[in-house]
Amino acid sequence: MHRIARLQLARKLNDRSIAWISKVEASMANLMLVWVALASFACGLRISSVGVQELPTSSGLANLLSYALVVAAPVCTIFLALRLFPAGRLFAQPAIRLARFGRWREIDGIQARKLALFGASGFMASLILGMLANVPVRVLEFLTAIPALSRVAPDWFLMLRQLMLVDVVVMSCLYCFAAIMALRHVPLFPRFLVATWGIDLLMQTVIARTMGAMTDLPAEVAHPLHAMLEGNVKKALISVALWLPYLILSKRVNLTYRLRQPA
Repeated sequence: MHRIARLQLARKLNDRSIAWISKVEASMANLMLVWVALASFACGLRISSVGVQELPTSSGLANLLSYALVVAAPVCTIFLALRLFPAGRLFAQPAIRLARFGRWREIDGIQARKLALFGASGFMASLILGMLANVPVRVLEFLTAIPALSRVAPDWFLMLRQLMLVDVVVMSCLYCFAAIMALRHVPLFPRFLVATWGIDLLMQTVIARTMGAMTDLPAEVAHPLHAMLEGNVKKALISVALWLPYLILSKRVNLTYRLRQPA
């Protein structure tokens, strides 16, 4: 009885994840419109907090351009990925296998799509949700930690703002691209996500080393910055620890992205 109950619960959760994934794909355009509206409003609040009299006259468009990039980059990335990876297309498998743990047998792509485990549902839906949720979290972190440019800005602030802007834009784009690859069953998705984690860790290290080398960085800025970068590193490492074994060993992942089943 307990086994039957567990199977029924697992089937119910899987059906919910399938419905959620289908809803996300169907409403992607509307989700992007909501994102643009909310993110633009948040960026507007960040600019207004500086005050008109404090905005730099020589580079008055700097704030608008940087915040426009923060808002538009994830949207452009998602629509580009949707164009590159059309729904229902069979994508070629990589010539070299990197995930060699376990014993597997290759199956045909059309046959794989008929199996119950095929698709970005189950735990994969949670991973996709996490990647997409990472974008507003990183943007909110950027807007909270980094003020808009003002008339008088020290060199350390200009450097920090540039580095954090590059970080939030690049990582938002990479996580959005990875999420679409997962949704469209692109075989290179697991490798791309692992590379994204590596880039995320590298970005935090570069920011920490660059700002640590600046002798005029105030202590009241250095300590919160260190805590924020350390938090980003911990989040990336936790993601690796949680999801890398799943990407390598999961039957669903191996069937959906590598077209193979346990031998």
